[in-house]
Amino acid sequence: MAINLATKFLPYVDEQFSTESKKSLLTNQDFEWTGAHTVKVYKVSTSPMNDYSRNTPEGMTGSRYGAVKDLDATTEEFTLKKDRSFTFVIDKLDQDETVQNVQAASALARQQRQVVIPEVDTYVYGVMCSKAGHKPAAIKLTTTNIFTEIVSANNALDNAEVPETDRILVVSPDTYTLMKKCKDIVMETEIANELRIKGVIAMIDGAKVIKVPSVRLPANFGFMIAHPCATVAPTKLEDYKIHVDPPGISGSLVEGRICYDAFVLDNKVKAIYYQEQEAAK
Repeated sequence: MAINLATKFLPYVDEQFSTESKKSLLTNQDFEWTGAHTVKVYKVSTSPMNDYSRNTPEGMTGSRYGAVKDLDATTEEFTLKKDRSFTFVIDKLDQDETVQNVQAASALARQQRQVVIPEVDTYVYGVMCSKAGHKPAAIKLTTTNIFTEIVSANNALDNAEVPETDRILVVSPDTYTLMKKCKDIVMETEIANELRIKGVIAMIDGAKVIKVPSVRLPANFGFMIAHPCATVAPTKLEDYKIHVDPPGISGSLVEGRICYDAFVLDNKVKAIYYQEQEAAK
């Protein structure tokens, strides 16, 4: 590990910028993973409607309600695939000779903020975009068509009977810039403080708008509208440790492990609409 020894520096570390995760707005934790690495979810079919027969015709057998159908009960199986870890050491002299600026607790927080959270976000958004039930052909989004495309996306969710409340519109900074320049878009910016804390920056066409850095989104990302009922994003284990003076080390050994995944339910794929941008030529 490369360490710049301090001669006389102010007690300040040049931190990298980072963004807190907003995936909790887009996903759910509906299933219990305690004691299990795999969860099976039933998908049960339905029965068609029939004309009720008040008078049983001569020779008719069976129910007046119609032919008795068996319901199909199949399962979806979700197995957690992402079991990730990291480790690093902070030597006692490194800590002392950098005016205490290299400390285990702050280094661990930095690792979570700048490495762990971005990795999990990138994975979850990638799964949602790849499994989206609505994926129209890639187009070039502009200031003149962005509003029409968002309205069309919401219309597709309406026709799929996706709940109208709690829809989330995910945009990249570039797409958000187009939205702000579009003369047809009037965004509601009077947002409750509790939503602002979670990352909601506006409302448009009934959907809450969140802005996600492009580096955490798939290539050529345009926008996505999703209802949180569609995606299960469990974190089964999140374990971080700081060992002080473990055997063989004079200093602090930091270890971390996170077991997570994301799954889009088969019967809920229509609750995600992903619009891809045309690739730059």
